[in-house]
Amino acid sequence: MTRTTAHARRSPVRHRVATALAAFTVAAAGLLVWSTAGPAAPAGAATCAAAWSSTAVYTGGAAVSHGGQNWTAQWWTQGETPGTTGQWGVWRADGACGGTTTPTDPPTDPPATGDLVVSRAQFEQMFPQRSSFYTYDGLVAAVGAYPDFASAGGPEIAKREAAAFLANVDHESGGLRYVKEINTANYPHYCDASQPYGCPAGQSAYYGKGPIQLSWNYNYKAAGDALGIDLLNNPYLVETDPAVAWKTALWYWNTQSGPGTMTGHQAIVNGAGFGETIRSINGTLECNGGNPAQVQSRIAAFQRFVQVLGTTTGGNLSC
Repeated sequence: MTRTTAHARRSPVRHRVATALAAFTVAAAGLLVWSTAGPAAPAGAATCAAAWSSTAVYTGGAAVSHGGQNWTAQWWTQGETPGTTGQWGVWRADGACGGTTTPTDPPTDPPATGDLVVSRAQFEQMFPQRSSFYTYDGLVAAVGAYPDFASAGGPEIAKREAAAFLANVDHESGGLRYVKEINTANYPHYCDASQPYGCPAGQSAYYGKGPIQLSWNYNYKAAGDALGIDLLNNPYLVETDPAVAWKTALWYWNTQSGPGTMTGHQAIVNGAGFGETIRSINGTLECNGGNPAQVQSRIAAFQRFVQVLGTTTGGNLSC
């Protein structure tokens, strides 16, 4: 992987977050490894599953038939023909089949447990290579802590905010592939010993974790206080509990302006634009010509995600 991020977030400025460092080796949290191995169905005239459709959306585990064989989708897919995606592709061959079944409607998303303008299938489309730690259900559960998120200003603005948040998350976490900061040499740097509460979990415990790579002991203290979770003493919850991880990202997005002048939520709802969300997260290093490549990376993700959600970007994309 060749992703490059702005990762020089070292000064103890309150409300800053650390970007996961791109590397060719992945820390213990690891990448999501799609399971494509396993025994094929016994050869024989098994009943054929519903016929594959080029227009249908299929999620992991969906079964179809095509070309006289049954196939199982390993993850979200649309328009990829079974038998053409190779050994490591989305479709796993499950053996020959015979006969037909009554056509069924295309598969739909499993019901969500809360209100979110992003469907499960859209989430999987946005993050096809994410770590298995970052679940859609965890995101839905976390949204309950911030009910104003992606719900204000009508459907267009609500979807725009969801796209903006997830685009910044995409950049910070390498497409949700990284659960914690890769460069372990930086871990001791995120303890501001001048804080009266210190670093009770240890000097090296407050490195970047979660979708927005929360870092520094004072950020764990502030986020934990807001969420009613003792993250100062238990910072590792952000890398072991998906809902807690998403809640910390939403805490920052909805309540912290960082080096900017407004929160990410305010920037979208008030019409200031996507560029101001970048400023609130890493504006000191990226905005005003600091790192145009990183800014463009965030913008590109935002543009992709608004297309997935069927909304618009609005103006003022850069900072």
